[in-house]
Amino acid sequence: MLNWIWGIMIVAGAAYGIVTGNTAAVGDAMMEGAKEAVSLSLTMAGVLGLWCGLMEIASHSGLMKTVTKWMRPFIRFLFPRVPKNHKALEYISINFVANLFGLSGAATPSGIKAMEELSKLEKDKKTASREMCTFLVINVSSLQLIPINMVAYRSQYGSVYPAAIVGPAILATMVSTAAAVVFCKIMCKKKSQN
Repeated sequence: MLNWIWGIMIVAGAAYGIVTGNTAAVGDAMMEGAKEAVSLSLTMAGVLGLWCGLMEIASHSGLMKTVTKWMRPFIRFLFPRVPKNHKALEYISINFVANLFGLSGAATPSGIKAMEELSKLEKDKKTASREMCTFLVINVSSLQLIPINMVAYRSQYGSVYPAAIVGPAILATMVSTAAAVVFCKIMCKKKSQN
């Protein structure tokens, strides 16, 4: 659907440029936009590559197992039905750590693996479990402390203080994640009562 929307917007913009006689401006804008898109993509690929590499090193060095132990009380609170040393807990921890640093792209592989592991715990493969729903809701709540991507975007576009977004981002993510946790706990309690 989004492809259709973007396609219609591009065609409408080009048609408007032709009708108003601004074809040169439309062409210049297209070339400038393409140049900027490539530049931004390279910047973000570098940031993402760095952090994905660091996450892999942390995972292979055993640091993620240590982080999983530190996060265990919080994760046990959120996912009480997952067995104590289940592989899903490590993937959930990796996902949460990547998201805390604002690296949603780097968090995706561990999020998919966590969902796969959580689905193995369920007999009914057609319905998402409480744990799967909780994991999804917390991910959607924008769980992050340091918005690395936003700082990189702001730096790329010449912001004088690219890290000025960190304080408001921490506040916003604390509120949204707390609301997600409360929502999940209320819904799980309601389901248990039914």
